[in-house]
Amino acid sequence: MDWGNVTTEDLVDALREVDWSAPPRPISEFFARFTFPRSHSKWSSRLKCNLYYYRTNYFILILFVLAVGFLLKPLAIVSAILTGLSISLLNDSFAVTFNEKVTRSVRHFSPHLAAKLRPPIAPVIRGRPSRKRAIHICGQPRWVFVLISSAASCILWFTSCNLLTVLWALVIGLLATILHASFRVPNLKARLNTFREEFRSVWRNYSEL
Repeated sequence: MDWGNVTTEDLVDALREVDWSAPPRPISEFFARFTFPRSHSKWSSRLKCNLYYYRTNYFILILFVLAVGFLLKPLAIVSAILTGLSISLLNDSFAVTFNEKVTRSVRHFSPHLAAKLRPPIAPVIRGRPSRKRAIHICGQPRWVFVLISSAASCILWFTSCNLLTVLWALVIGLLATILHASFRVPNLKARLNTFREEFRSVWRNYSEL
């Protein structure tokens, strides 16, 4: 795959749809080899490839920086968790997995309530769904849950008065991510993983025909 031809919108869509439940890459691989990119095109291709391949590592890195910044601010930690949850729920795979785990946990003590939390069934016309199935969380459209968690996190941010702290921590985490993605040389495993993800995407689209 030529990452130089991948646009920012394509990368964002790929990160939104890809499975984020995969474990992070080993530390020895994460800090294996660094070189300075030879050109702007090489840098752009390397940046996109590493952001996709090490996405879980970067997510943990940013969370770690935020945790260090909020070590003595418990209310800010809750705000950061709600903010991270709101952003994570925008990913389709994470939202579906989160809904399944919540429904499974509720089913243990209230099967009747768990049945109400199931998403509505889309009508089927001529053997196919009449429209693309929307993602639901706790029986409600995803945007409702994202809106509630985002509003709660904003209220806590203004209550704790730690907006400057989170901005500094977020800038440091994003800067560390960009620097690593810019200088880390993509290895053969990253390229093979990219081809495997491409095959899965093509096969999924083919099976839906």
